[in-house]
Amino acid sequence: MIEIKNLCATIDGKPILNGVNLTVKAGEIHAVMGPNGAGKSTLARVLAGDPSYEIEEGSVLFHGEELLELEPEARAHMGLFMSFQYPVEIAGVSNCDFLRTALNAKRKAKGQAEITAEDFSLLLDAKIKQMEIKPEFKQRSLNEGFSGGEKKRNEILQMAVLSPSFAILDETDSGLDIDAMRIVARGVNELMHEQMALLLITHYQRLLDYIKPHFVHVMLEGRIVQSGGPQLALELEARGYDWLAALPISE
Repeated sequence: MIEIKNLCATIDGKPILNGVNLTVKAGEIHAVMGPNGAGKSTLARVLAGDPSYEIEEGSVLFHGEELLELEPEARAHMGLFMSFQYPVEIAGVSNCDFLRTALNAKRKAKGQAEITAEDFSLLLDAKIKQMEIKPEFKQRSLNEGFSGGEKKRNEILQMAVLSPSFAILDETDSGLDIDAMRIVARGVNELMHEQMALLLITHYQRLLDYIKPHFVHVMLEGRIVQSGGPQLALELEARGYDWLAALPISE
């Protein structure tokens, strides 16, 4: 589904990504772990199309098309979704209006008719119930006054409505208590299917107790230095990251 080859990126002339290689297939869940400053969130932002970063080298094929040549909106219309570590608040724009506009933009890009307000309300009600979100959130301004857990749950609600083929969750577990994390993880697991791929970016093993990855990758200094199965996350939990610095890079 997505194939990243030798991806190098800078910001303000400072190298951040230094040759990232990663392939994620449909139906797979990949976790990217690493210490602060390793380049994990930068990788997510570059894939989403953040213009702050300069691509120096490499390619990213998404559904066989060069992703790096596309505007962020086009990437989203193709099925890429990103959940932010710190979701923004937008005053004056209701959650319902935001989600319907986003869905209709995606439908328009695919040549489909817009969903009516009535049909969208029914769809949103079903997704809100699934995510255990209070119904009154429909009319509240986007993320305004939401707790950290509510913001993260609301982003998974966005994922449920938009039905992406490739989702990137950037430290979704950040700031969540155990109950909120279980609810968010359950929602993510319910949304996963064999035609969808998921990239989890996290510091900690605890999220992976609830969303089980097929593969775990470790980033250090802007590149993936080690890859393995779920047991790699357990080893990182026990040993930290320092021991990886001396190992040869595992593609």
